[in-house]
Amino acid sequence: MPHEMLDNLVKARQLHLVSPSEDEVANLIRMGLAKLKDASHPDISAYTRFDAAYNAAHALALAALWRAGYRSDSRYLVFQCTQHTLGLEPENWRVLDRAHHKRNLAEYEGDIDVEVPLIEALIRVVEVIAERVQFSRSDRDAP
Repeated sequence: MPHEMLDNLVKARQLHLVSPSEDEVANLIRMGLAKLKDASHPDISAYTRFDAAYNAAHALALAALWRAGYRSDSRYLVFQCTQHTLGLEPENWRVLDRAHHKRNLAEYEGDIDVEVPLIEALIRVVEVIAERVQFSRSDRDAP
């Protein structure tokens, strides 16, 4: 399946071509699913849940990007590419955008106050990404 928009990002040197093995992609998926499971525990701190959900989103979105034959050094761009790699809808992408902004506030300014509704929205989006990345794998492997 051609990815004209992703190829344009390669030309602009924002993405790079890559040929990962299915094992490498599977490892990212496994890590993403483990982090998603951790994020779903309501008895841990809100920031820890958020961090786990954010990193689950990144691992799964990165797996989709790698599977498509591309890599990026930018977490934000990995999320942006989900529109092309997984058909992620704009309303879901906006949640990733808010989460990325919040993650940067935490990482660079120490602001670890995270609202539960954002965590819950992020978990829902990660579940969509997880389903799609796993489906794309089984669809790709089908005869």
